[in-house]
Amino acid sequence: MQFNWSPGIGDPTIGGWLTVLLYLGASFSCWKTARTVTSLTTQGSQERYAWRAISALLLALGINKQLDLQSAVTEIGRILALSEGWYAQRQNVQLAFIVFIASICLVAVVILLVWARRAPAATWFALIGAAFVLGFVLVRAASFHHVDRFIGRRVLSFRWNWILEMGGISLVLIASEWRRKMNNWSGQR
Repeated sequence: MQFNWSPGIGDPTIGGWLTVLLYLGASFSCWKTARTVTSLTTQGSQERYAWRAISALLLALGINKQLDLQSAVTEIGRILALSEGWYAQRQNVQLAFIVFIASICLVAVVILLVWARRAPAATWFALIGAAFVLGFVLVRAASFHHVDRFIGRRVLSFRWNWILEMGGISLVLIASEWRRKMNNWSGQR
């Protein structure tokens, strides 16, 4: 079996590059927000940790976006399915993987929101957006044919792939800017 992946530009379109710029901009914004979040409670340090974790996640996903690392994972899965003899049943495995990832992301969001229950709404939105983006990337890596076909469709010249991914990233970016403004407003009083 041959490994049919090599590092390269994953999505060389304007939409692909815009997505990478959004990832990097949101990562920078979250890092900046983590530095400015101030509080005398322990919740402040937890919130700071959450913003740093989101920043690191978005940076990694931005790098992944253009190096197309999820395609390497998909290729490893294909090789494994062929070598283990379950390639014909791969759609069942892919569907189970998607359900598993969606469940994990939903549970993660609930846990994160309980953990951050005293955090401002902006932090909640950032956590939800980050979980959505991560779940989307993982589902895309499963390379389920119906999912690939759906995210390749266009609405007003925009691919669903861009709408979903950029939408989640934008939610995080807006939440980060909102949280920093909240911090600035409270510091001006």
